[in-house]
Amino acid sequence: MKKTGFDNAKYIKMQSEQIKNRISQFGGKLYLEFGGKLFDDTHAARVLPGFEPDSKLKMLLELKDQAEIVIAVSAGALESSKRRGDLGITYDMEVLRLIDMFRSVGLYVGSVVITQYNGQQAADKLKTQLEAHDVKVFKHYIIDGYPFNVQHIVSAEGYGKNDYIETSRSLVVITAPGPGSGKMATCLSQLYHEHERGINAGYAKFETFPIWNLPLKHPVNLAYEAATADLSDVNMIDPFHLQAYGEATVNYNRDIEIFPVLSTMFGKIYGESPYKSPTDMGVNMAGYCIFDDEAVREAASQEIIFRYYRALTDSIKGGKSTSKKEIETIEMIMDQAGISPYDRRVVRPAVELEAKTGTSCAAIELADGTIITGKTKNTLGACAAMIINALKYLSGIDDSVELVPGDLLRPVQTLKIKYLGSKNPCLHIDEALIAISVNAATDENAAKALSKLSELRGCHAHSTVIPSSIDLAFMRRLKINLSCEPKYKENKLFNL
Repeated sequence: MKKTGFDNAKYIKMQSEQIKNRISQFGGKLYLEFGGKLFDDTHAARVLPGFEPDSKLKMLLELKDQAEIVIAVSAGALESSKRRGDLGITYDMEVLRLIDMFRSVGLYVGSVVITQYNGQQAADKLKTQLEAHDVKVFKHYIIDGYPFNVQHIVSAEGYGKNDYIETSRSLVVITAPGPGSGKMATCLSQLYHEHERGINAGYAKFETFPIWNLPLKHPVNLAYEAATADLSDVNMIDPFHLQAYGEATVNYNRDIEIFPVLSTMFGKIYGESPYKSPTDMGVNMAGYCIFDDEAVREAASQEIIFRYYRALTDSIKGGKSTSKKEIETIEMIMDQAGISPYDRRVVRPAVELEAKTGTSCAAIELADGTIITGKTKNTLGACAAMIINALKYLSGIDDSVELVPGDLLRPVQTLKIKYLGSKNPCLHIDEALIAISVNAATDENAAKALSKLSELRGCHAHSTVIPSSIDLAFMRRLKINLSCEPKYKENKLFNL
């Protein structure tokens, strides 16, 4: 049974108030390094049931009149065509998508800053494209000795060589397509330039994870380690906070390791550092909004297993370089959390059905705890069969009822095989749903089943094989959290 454990309304209220307080602390201007995703934060939604994927966006909308957005993107990431893992799009495309998304809800996008610039052609191309659409673009450069040579960095030959980003609002949110984009360096560079111009401005960091006021080994914080296993992030007790206040708080290794350098930089810019610890820099209120710890622990444990399967499948898909160390790291995290892959409730039913039938299978857990399975048939792939069976269950339709009669299926199969060159007659999820929607014009059951499609959002599912790229993409569109066994249905090197 799906349970909630996070008060989203309380979070939006507390978080916006905390940011307002931090703006006031620095005399009316704040550079806020915004980690994680502003849109579609599915990780947070999975580990904090009740957290809405656009919660951080809604929080920012509370500060709409004060806020402007600056998007930072690394020139190196542009040159290497780095992709956002969940959407599969390159960082240059993600910059364009973010601008459109922010503008669509009324948030002001002030500019884009290309960081670590060193003449990369891909960066120049993006700059030209953005400026053609009247988006201001600034460049920040690679600084010798960064981040340890503070004397050089905080000087006219360091930050001083970077473009000064022109801003007009009291809250400047620095966000990015993904990690390693140079958000913190952008903030610090701006603090230097503002100080040189006699303008008081401050810095704060907004990261949802790890949650600083949860225990170090709480499943929510362990889930963050699993999600960032490729970055080798490790949660730690903040020693600076412990020394300053006698309070144990959680931060991650990169911020703790870099804090002495940051503190020196702050001191050089401000005269003294405004912060005694990495935890002090943060503004995250998420920990205060958990009302059912048991529900959150269970959700986070499921996320750890989900990340484990993702790492396994990524290791053989070829789209992402996944190391043996990354997989072993998540296995260790599972041990720490006291869980195994079979604690993901959809795994065993799918695997056991495959063993029984000898064909690929899939299972989905619905909101009421019911697990529905599907197997590959002559007409449907396993995931498509699973979804159709789930829709029948939710609609109270008997399993024997055909939502797509044969006279509708056969023409679609003919189109695929005879005219489109496909070798697989089985319908993908989108093809099956389109066929059902056509039938819904005259069939009450088909119409009733389609009306239940939204109830699959947020459900956990597992497939005994890696589905086609088409099915994977459609599962993402349905917002179904799909994990897979690390194998393909057929032993091929190229799988669509």
